[in-house]
Amino acid sequence: MSLCYLNGSFLPLAEAQISVLDRGFIFGDGVYEVIPAFGRRPFRLDAHLRRLDRSLSAIGMRPVLAAGPWAEIFARLLNTNEGEDQTLYVQITRGVAPRVHAPPPNLAPTVLVMSSPLPRQDLAQAVSAVTHEDFRWQRCDIKSISLLGNVLLRQFAVEAGAHEAILLRDGQVTEGASSNVFVVHDGQLYTPPHSQLLLPGVTRDLLVELLADTDDAVREAPVTEQMLRSAEEIWLSSSGRELAPVGILDGRPVGAGGVGDVYRRVLARYQQFKVSSRER
Repeated sequence: MSLCYLNGSFLPLAEAQISVLDRGFIFGDGVYEVIPAFGRRPFRLDAHLRRLDRSLSAIGMRPVLAAGPWAEIFARLLNTNEGEDQTLYVQITRGVAPRVHAPPPNLAPTVLVMSSPLPRQDLAQAVSAVTHEDFRWQRCDIKSISLLGNVLLRQFAVEAGAHEAILLRDGQVTEGASSNVFVVHDGQLYTPPHSQLLLPGVTRDLLVELLADTDDAVREAPVTEQMLRSAEEIWLSSSGRELAPVGILDGRPVGAGGVGDVYRRVLARYQQFKVSSRER
């Protein structure tokens, strides 16, 4: 039975319980983080913890643990639970209180960490995507547990027989329902810049960093709907899926309809970085 961490204790996940008055359950008042672990070692841990603390700060909460205690919790779960490659899920809510919209001060946060096996992905396999209006709120940079908008958009993609929904707001790409978006247009690689309308993806930022001094350097600039629809290549990135090339968009081929040359080069560089990270 999978082990989890809840409010200072390690216990079987099936036995973990919270109050029905937890503000995460009542209001979706909390944040989360997803951290991949390869070879039972968290990947880009510092970047994920910085993003977690940014999300907490954005909703008026303080960091709940320092990097050292987080690492100890993650290590115990990763070394106990099944899978050489796992996904760590961290959820922090504002805590338990009577149901009032304005939270009382000085609540004790609810802290949950669990892990699960990370399914193997064929990163060279093209997927399909559909476009949809981005109808979510204006603070998508916060990794909030209030994900109903993302759930509805992902369900739209699934019902359309697609892997992901690529979101458009005022004629520009924001992100996917659960991913960041890259496009190759006129030979140049683009990704939408950081803003309150998209989540600053750790894998996205890693690609920008890895490619900075190469011929495939990423231009962080607005991506219009026209650029998306005429792109030679489209990719998705996320902590769970890593990288995925899009071969079909709204039922039409992207470029030649398969895996592009730029993606192959970038995937090779990403895989090389993963191997070097595991060896450190």
